[in-house]
Amino acid sequence: MNDAAWTTFPAGSDEIRGYLALPSRRPGDVLPPVIVMAHENLGVTAHRERVTERFADEGFACLTVDLYSRIGGRPPQDYTTPEERRAKAFLAARDEQALPDLEAGLDHLAGRDDVDASRAAVVGFCLGGGLAIAWATRTDRLACAVPLYGLPELPPAYSPTGRVRSRIDVAGGVRCPVQAHFGGADEVIPLDQVARLGDALEESGHETEVHVYDGAGHAYHDDTHPNHHPEAARLTWERTLAFLRKHL
Repeated sequence: MNDAAWTTFPAGSDEIRGYLALPSRRPGDVLPPVIVMAHENLGVTAHRERVTERFADEGFACLTVDLYSRIGGRPPQDYTTPEERRAKAFLAARDEQALPDLEAGLDHLAGRDDVDASRAAVVGFCLGGGLAIAWATRTDRLACAVPLYGLPELPPAYSPTGRVRSRIDVAGGVRCPVQAHFGGADEVIPLDQVARLGDALEESGHETEVHVYDGAGHAYHDDTHPNHHPEAARLTWERTLAFLRKHL
């Protein structure tokens, strides 16, 4: 059982919302470690809420930060093609805004008396997977990071600079262990990028795991998505929990 609800907290001069799930506790229990979760370009979907709750069921306090809080809790809706939808969604949660929002989420958790934010991790999916890597290069507050099918290279249309934004170029600077997950049949992420990202992460000197699941496409962990791959999703979940427990 867990206690889950929406909460709000400041990020600069803005008010941000997040979906927070807390594990059940009895008097005298050790305070739970925390996970800040970064969602995919669809926002905080019903599936993302369920995963937040699943982490709480496993003993973690999990906060999924709504990176689209400023625009009504959904990615931009003024698109005409799927590619335009994705590009606008990524731009609306660009690093320059989203990383401070994730940091603000961790600040919010640190201000609570029912969690232990000194033991913190980030878990991210797709757009959020890339953010997880980027955040892990900029803070010492994370014990580990777990990105799932985060794009190693954002195409120019997804980047506010109009140029490729590469996670590979910065990955050697991560400041914590990283466990990354990718589908071997991902139609969005070329496997050569996955290999180069893994090599870059190894250069950090921190523990690195890169798992590739044969036959799994993009968003394979989402059981509401056409690409859902039950076996890859199960293995990813088991490995993620083991990695989090090891480092938190």
